[in-house]
Amino acid sequence: MKYVSTRGHAAGQGFTDILLEGLAPDGGLAVPEQWPRLTRAKLDAMRDLAYPQLAFEVIRFFADDFPGAGLKAICERTYTKEVFGTPEVTPLVTLEENLHLLACSNGPTLAFKDIAMQLIGHLFESVLERQGRTLNVLGATSGDTGSAAEHALKGRKGVRVFMLSPRGRMSPFQRAQMYSLDEPNIFNIAVEGVFDDCQDVVKAVNADAGFKARHAIGAVNSINWARVVAQVVYYFKGYFAATRSNDEPASFAVPSGNFGNIFAGYVARRMGLPVRRLVLATNENDVLDEFFRTGRYRPRRAAETHETSSPSMDISKASNFERFIWDVVDGDGDKVRWLWAQIGEKGGFDLSREKEWEKVEEDSGFVSGRSTHADRLETIRRVKRDYGVVIDPHTADGVKVGVRHRERGHPMICLETALPAKFEATIVEALGEPAPRPPGFEGIEDRPQRCEVMRADPEAVKAYIAARAG
Repeated sequence: MKYVSTRGHAAGQGFTDILLEGLAPDGGLAVPEQWPRLTRAKLDAMRDLAYPQLAFEVIRFFADDFPGAGLKAICERTYTKEVFGTPEVTPLVTLEENLHLLACSNGPTLAFKDIAMQLIGHLFESVLERQGRTLNVLGATSGDTGSAAEHALKGRKGVRVFMLSPRGRMSPFQRAQMYSLDEPNIFNIAVEGVFDDCQDVVKAVNADAGFKARHAIGAVNSINWARVVAQVVYYFKGYFAATRSNDEPASFAVPSGNFGNIFAGYVARRMGLPVRRLVLATNENDVLDEFFRTGRYRPRRAAETHETSSPSMDISKASNFERFIWDVVDGDGDKVRWLWAQIGEKGGFDLSREKEWEKVEEDSGFVSGRSTHADRLETIRRVKRDYGVVIDPHTADGVKVGVRHRERGHPMICLETALPAKFEATIVEALGEPAPRPPGFEGIEDRPQRCEVMRADPEAVKAYIAARAG
């Protein structure tokens, strides 16, 4: 398996080569030259595998240059009951016939990001040790990626983490998970701005090839292909749990901000998993919903990005969307580069009159919808009343839109993205009482916190990294 750039000007590389990389040298994202396709016999053989074995079988399609025995051992070491609280890792919760939640938030930081980050922590350490290298990880987070990355990489040999987050835009619980982590290899930077400002800084630093090489800059955002690959696994797991045979299609509803989580479902579908619909749910920051309804992709400026009660989705520039468009235009890197130039020059692009739009509408499996604060509150109340289950506001966005796109006779699997304890104010507003907290998280907001407050300035961030990178 070789990887190329979405913008067409990067030579094919192996999985190990791109594992530690952020943006490709031409500013694009790493994508496989072709999608692996599963035979029916292979899919049948995967149906009853435990999570660690399923992870190995899926990931090795994309990481065929990683030593097989080592990859298998890492999967078995990562996906354990001790780390995720259950041997199933992502157990299926049935609300009613053909309506399910896929519980993806049982990891150390109570968010779905743990599923990929825990694996990446082991992969990074293995490759760096084998190559005798060190890595300075630079990332941006809207809430959950940061804490998941920091908890997966804390104390790892040869790794430092520099994580940018939007100052005042995360929940108190999310801030505490990151800023109270007192580890010498973890550096938190609170940026004056929104998540997109943080993400723009990360991309600008990556675009400085000299700085990136001198300081061994790597990535853990969903621009890191390994993140996407690890998330593909739970689509298989959820599908197998919700169906009786591989002849039965199922749909997934996914709260979406940076497009990485649902893009993993798209990859699973391209591999041959019988996914009928990929239901994309946005909050009031509805750039992606607008695209799938109209064909127009129009990222918003920071001043136009709403601060909402599902803050991890307060994103108006979805990084992984470029990977999807690359596939839609049949791997034409020049066209991708031209489309992204249109964003800079004209504020967006419109595919509705292009031949590729038919592919989006008829072949991609995507449908979409938008959820508001009032929708979140009502959905949280209804799910608690009807099923006795408390969900967080992001999951509520997914459930709201997923139910709207349900089809009779087809399972709808709604991805849970975080535990409700992380968003106490919204849960109290909806239910009149906080959600129960897992043991060990009591009073987390009262712990001492530390972070560096900075402007959204790539040069200032580079100076900060250079002074601490060693």
